[in-house]
Amino acid sequence: MSTAKYTPRLASKYKNEVLPALVKKFNYKTVMQAPKLEKICLNRGVNGAVADKKLVDIAIDELSNITGQKAIATNSKKDISNFKLRKNMPIGAKVTLRGVKMYEFLDRLISVSLPRVRDFKGINDKSFDGRGNYTMGVTEQIIFPEIDIDKVNKITGLDITFVTSANTNEEAYELLKELGLPFKNLKHSNS
Repeated sequence: MSTAKYTPRLASKYKNEVLPALVKKFNYKTVMQAPKLEKICLNRGVNGAVADKKLVDIAIDELSNITGQKAIATNSKKDISNFKLRKNMPIGAKVTLRGVKMYEFLDRLISVSLPRVRDFKGINDKSFDGRGNYTMGVTEQIIFPEIDIDKVNKITGLDITFVTSANTNEEAYELLKELGLPFKNLKHSNS
C-alpha cells in the first residue's frame, strides 16, 4: 500500500510551472533564488467590538470557517478614551496560513471566491509594499462559499496579505500572477 503524500494543486503548479518561469524571467542562477509564497495572513477589524463582545467571536468563527484553521482575537495596543477603548480589549480577528492550508486557501480564493465578487474586473496591482508583500481588501465576507449568507448579521470586509520571499515588487508581482491571481492591468513584458 502506497502512502502518497497529498500535495495541493497550486503547490504542484508552483514547483512545475511557476519556478521555471521565474528563473527564466529573472535569470536566477539557482531555483533557490526564486521568490516563493511564505504565508497568507487574513485580518479583520470588528466595528462595534467595544460595545458587543460577541461580534469578535462571530468574526473568529467566520475566519476559521473560511480558512479551515482556528483564528485568534486581536487586541488593542493602547487606551483610546474617545473610542471607549482599553488596552488589550479584543477588537478584531486574524489567522496566518502556511503550507498546505495556505495553498488550499489561495486556490479557493482564485477559483471560487474572487469570481463571486460583483462587477469583478481583477485585483489592483498597486498594493505592493516595496518588500515583496501584497495586500488586498475584500469588502464582503459573503464571497466565500463557507459563509452561510442567512446567518450573517452584518456584511464586513477583511484584508488578505500575501507574504513572499521576493526582494522587489516586480518579483512578487510575477510570482503572484504566475500562481493565478487575476490582476487588473497586466504589465507587458519586453520578452
